[in-house]
Amino acid sequence: MKRLKKLVVLFVISILMNSCVPEDVRNITGVLEPEPELQVEIDIKPVNINETGFDFLEKIQGHWIGTNRIIADDFDWFSFDFRAISSSHVHSIFEGGSMGNLFTSFFVTDFNNTRTLMARNGGLLNGIYRTSYFVLDKTEENSRGKYYRFVDAKGSTNVMHMEFRFVKDSMYFNAYTSKLGLNVPPTRHLTFKSKLADDGLAKKAAEDLNFPLNVVEFDFSNGLKEEFLYVNPGDEKPKSATFLAQDNESDVFELAEVAGDPFKLVDHPYLAYLFLDITRTDTIKNKSLLTYLSKEPLTNQDGQFSNANAFNSIIQLPELIPKYNQFLFTYLHPGNYYLTIVADMDANSAPSTGDITSKSKLISIAPLEQKEIEVNDINIQN
Repeated sequence: MKRLKKLVVLFVISILMNSCVPEDVRNITGVLEPEPELQVEIDIKPVNINETGFDFLEKIQGHWIGTNRIIADDFDWFSFDFRAISSSHVHSIFEGGSMGNLFTSFFVTDFNNTRTLMARNGGLLNGIYRTSYFVLDKTEENSRGKYYRFVDAKGSTNVMHMEFRFVKDSMYFNAYTSKLGLNVPPTRHLTFKSKLADDGLAKKAAEDLNFPLNVVEFDFSNGLKEEFLYVNPGDEKPKSATFLAQDNESDVFELAEVAGDPFKLVDHPYLAYLFLDITRTDTIKNKSLLTYLSKEPLTNQDGQFSNANAFNSIIQLPELIPKYNQFLFTYLHPGNYYLTIVADMDANSAPSTGDITSKSKLISIAPLEQKEIEVNDINIQN
């Protein structure tokens, strides 16, 4: 979990706005797909999941841990936690904390007269709210596993796309961006190579929600709200299936309305909220707080880091800069978590000797719950 602070900045900024990776970037996934060709005519043909592709919803489930390349930097630890939130919708979020977040979900819909899968991807960073929609337009299976591609639901591969390959217990994930159509063709900015670390939480959610079923989660049979799609400065028409709004004084709920996002946070089933109200001592008032939700406790009863393997059970890991004493987890899967907060005394963005911590505390989050927790015990020297 090294260089987490840099990871948060690069990951959120690059996906929110930028086309990042040079043409000669090393593809750490090992998937040798050609760079996309510029399309003159954009004709998106969704995959009919009544025939193929529906199995993606099952394959993506689980807690995936691996390495990640963002822009031109390699990071040795990263994870995605994909779980069902309805009978036909699977979701994950990277919660970066005070710097921003990034979510990705996949759901059944009707689009262009076809029963298919769509993806919803976006985040909130420093008052910039963005949500982009993608449609499954390609699947194939060969000796290298099962491959799926999701393209921008308006600009297709001209604008951005995501590709996944599953081989046994491995998932490879590439993402391409073009600054919402300004830098065409898109270039790769993310490559994630991972193993399925655990699927227990995903299986529990799937069982509770009767997932997956081939039923429409959110209907796009009438297309996107064209009048709300983001238009780049100087352009007359939108190039991307993206909804965007910016206002440093508004929260995520208000910005979603301003952006005209058709599928807002408040429309999502099953997901919960967790609000933290943190009391800082004078010793840690100027330190960043590493805030962890994990499946296993990160500390023992004395508040000491006791099991290095437990850190692979981390599900959420927002980092709060010194001026923040409150934080709201959104898009949070319900379930049982251990909450641990670490004052990063040496500013290395990872738990280490000398940091001051709270004891790992077990909390339970119910579906759609709005839970509040006070934390006033960040006082244990490691």
